[in-house]
Amino acid sequence: MRKYELMFIVKTTMESDGASKLAKSYEKIITDSKGKIESSKDMGQRKLAYPINKEINGFYYVVDFSASQETVAELNRRFRLDENIVRHMIIRLDEE
Repeated sequence: MRKYELMFIVKTTMESDGASKLAKSYEKIITDSKGKIESSKDMGQRKLAYPINKEINGFYYVVDFSASQETVAELNRRFRLDENIVRHMIIRLDEE
């Protein structure tokens, strides 16, 4: 399993509690596929650097985790389908 960092932005049209539940559901996808979450940070609501699909604010989340490539592919697929996600990015961290 490799180490990854996931960052995603949730639309502010969801309540703060709803955004937190959505973040927990994505963390559950990682743990259900035998991945391990190293850390999870709720960065709160912030202004976007530029408007994305008419959104100017978003709830930011950062998750460091270890998982298989299949899990990362599944996360990417679900993020693309979820209309509450403004933007997401998964990067592979260097092995130390």
